[in-house]
Amino acid sequence: MGRTLEWAGRAKHMGGIPRKMVLMAVGACAKAVVNLLNTSSVHNSDTLIRLVRSRPPGVPLITVSNHMSTLDDPLMWGFKGFPITDPDLGRWVLAAEDICFKNAVYSYFFRLGKCIPITRGGGIYQEHMNEALDRLSEGAWLHTFPEGKVSQEDAPIRQLKWGTASLIVRSPITPIVLPIVHQGFEKVMPENFFLGRRPPFPLWKKNINIIVGEPIELDLSKMKEVAISTSRKLSFPTMGWPSTNPHRLDEAAQRCLYAAISDRIRTVMERLRCFARSF
Repeated sequence: MGRTLEWAGRAKHMGGIPRKMVLMAVGACAKAVVNLLNTSSVHNSDTLIRLVRSRPPGVPLITVSNHMSTLDDPLMWGFKGFPITDPDLGRWVLAAEDICFKNAVYSYFFRLGKCIPITRGGGIYQEHMNEALDRLSEGAWLHTFPEGKVSQEDAPIRQLKWGTASLIVRSPITPIVLPIVHQGFEKVMPENFFLGRRPPFPLWKKNINIIVGEPIELDLSKMKEVAISTSRKLSFPTMGWPSTNPHRLDEAAQRCLYAAISDRIRTVMERLRCFARSF
């Protein structure tokens, strides 16, 4: 399977004008919803802005967050002082193919908005995950929702899908991993507003809290050694995963490694969630 409308997501597509128009329009709307229609507070925003604007050259950034509504992205980037309308600094984001890429018009629009389609249930080695790796190899910023689906309950962070962990391991340059937890977007765009449907427009007069953590420390070399050692004592039903280069991790070792990285990220996100409740 090929990459859906990848050409529309390229920076040089039509001189970059369509991308600029989409990101500026969406960014302006996000800022209006977050700052004018609602009340927002952001903790540690300087860390996020610094990593977006001036991280080391060529080093990719992966931000991870909980998923409270279908509008988390782009609204979570709409807070004051964040360069959401700058197409060069804007994030790439993994987006559900069945929602954002259901037809040609949607596909073109979301491609201009720097979205990468992901087929839910398609596995961590689907073709569009390779596209995400290409963006990371260019030193880009990629945002993911590792829980894999929207949950509007005030509950602990769920077990994470392994896709984000696989991108961290497989990226040619190890990315900076920054956790973010937010609250309030589930009230701005509730899933069950009227007759089991979402509202036609974002709601207003809600409180939004965004908590930016610190980069997660991951000793990948040590974690790989532990994963290889652990995998030798376990047996898994194989799914035909390729061994990873240059580390030559077989499928069993990959499973152990991805699980360990995901657990580490989930632990940090849960701490942020508990911290956010004190606001």
